[in-house]
Amino acid sequence: MPISCRRGCCDARARRWSRQLAPLARAFVERYLRWLPKADYPVRYGMHSNTAFGVLFALDYARGADESALATAIEDRARSWFAHDRDAPAAWEPSGFDFLSPSLVEAELMRRVFAADAFGQWLDQFLPGIGRREPLPLFTPVEISDASDPHMVHLHGLNLARAWCFRGIASALAAGDPRAAVVSEAAASHQAAGVAALDGADYAGTHWLASFATLALSEP
Repeated sequence: MPISCRRGCCDARARRWSRQLAPLARAFVERYLRWLPKADYPVRYGMHSNTAFGVLFALDYARGADESALATAIEDRARSWFAHDRDAPAAWEPSGFDFLSPSLVEAELMRRVFAADAFGQWLDQFLPGIGRREPLPLFTPVEISDASDPHMVHLHGLNLARAWCFRGIASALAAGDPRAAVVSEAAASHQAAGVAALDGADYAGTHWLASFATLALSEP
């Protein structure tokens, strides 16, 4: 059954939608289970096909819907893809069309996969300068020259996606971890920049930025 009606908060319409969507949800689960064993390498760039971005939502679904086989398959494959990553080249970000940070969305997946202590240790290797706000480009909200350009406007989404990931990362760090305050501040600055962009009237951004704003404004 889709996740929405397993939490006891559904109205009659939601229960009907859940029943109707159950075959589609099952088809996604089956396809993930067939694909994951063959997916030897992840897609790492900051657009639609980013593998970490896709599977982290699938993992959330699997856990919420008691799809234990899918959850285990994603966790195992995520470790094989990312557990040994070191020194992410985050200073190269962003690329000109990114609406995701490749490094941060990977970390947002791995905080779901690792226990808290293990995640903190992995993050120390993956982004070793994070407690010093390094690399600086990763902590600096992106400015856009032409938000009417359908590719450049992706960078408004990047600010929101970074806010979402930074907030998730902070939630997985111990309260006394100095990285938590740094990352929380970065989340706030990126969220402010991204939300300000929602006032733009150009369709190139308005038709999709709200979905990223929802991520940025949601609790981890």
